[in-house]
Amino acid sequence: MKFLLATATAALMALSIGSAYSSELAPLNSDTEKDRIDWSQLEAKFGAFPKLPDGTRAGAVSKTLTNEYWRSLGEGYKSFGDRVGVPVVYQAAQSEGDQLGQLTIAEGLATQGYNVLLVSPQTDSNLQPIMEQAKAANVPVVNVNDAVIPQAEHYVGNVQRDNGVRVAKWFIKNRPDGGKVAIVEGQAGVYAAVQRTDGFKTTITEAGKFEVVASVPGNWDRQTSYDAATNILQQHPDLIGFYANNDGMALGIVEAVKAAGLQDKVAVFGTDGISDAYASIRAGELTGTVDSFPVLTGEVALESALRLVAGQKLPRVVATPQALITKDNADRYSGAGDAVRKALLEDAAAGN
Repeated sequence: MKFLLATATAALMALSIGSAYSSELAPLNSDTEKDRIDWSQLEAKFGAFPKLPDGTRAGAVSKTLTNEYWRSLGEGYKSFGDRVGVPVVYQAAQSEGDQLGQLTIAEGLATQGYNVLLVSPQTDSNLQPIMEQAKAANVPVVNVNDAVIPQAEHYVGNVQRDNGVRVAKWFIKNRPDGGKVAIVEGQAGVYAAVQRTDGFKTTITEAGKFEVVASVPGNWDRQTSYDAATNILQQHPDLIGFYANNDGMALGIVEAVKAAGLQDKVAVFGTDGISDAYASIRAGELTGTVDSFPVLTGEVALESALRLVAGQKLPRVVATPQALITKDNADRYSGAGDAVRKALLEDAAAGN
């Protein structure tokens, strides 16, 4: 009962804060917001990294550290912070479903005198209550991948819908005869999950030869996704492929496909580009992933946040890169940080 009351209280706070902001700022759709810049253009548009006030510190809160993606994002924060002499405190909830725990952490950081806060919310609403608190303290807040706070003034992350679009285009090109496909979604209602799912479903359906026979929640969980995939394969043994909203779920699906003896017939794609996904791709198990380069995203997010601290007026969205990874190109995107950055700058210059 206490949990339900706390959840209801948090929801009411989020609604009231959203109302307070609504007259000032249009709700953010990070995929379609026109006030945006590509990460590769930051220095060209805003100059070399600026001088910061003495003693600048950054606080960051993420979904959870049980998922490699969010650990890698933190590595990016630390890497850029070390480079420019800014300490970063990085904390996270115990699990991807601990919304109140994450809010408590964020509220704590908002009172500790940081010059900027970077937040990766578990849902589109659970961290809204800190927005007014930070605004009153004149502390900028940067929403970093992947749930989107509607009233966020600044967002850094990739185009979520494009994750699903890229995978759908692979199926259209590599499975020209079409067939049955299935989707295992992330947490219901979360912006990234909704956009990734819609990008895949819309693109592959419009191709005309494919049927999406199932689209079920996996809640970002490997075991839940294994169970879901097992059920789908029992109902549709002629399935040709899965798209999962993250790599942990995709790796669970791979195990279900192997258990069904269908690894030579069913393609499986994930999203995020974690190291286990790359290893599975090289082993010929996972077909591919859409890497959104979390270390680089963390670096770009902190750079953007600190440019705000220095008084620069950045666009509302700073878009970070992504690439469809298969066995054919895995080596190009899995080297040392500078090599990956070079490859992604080449992609940006080529319009990829």
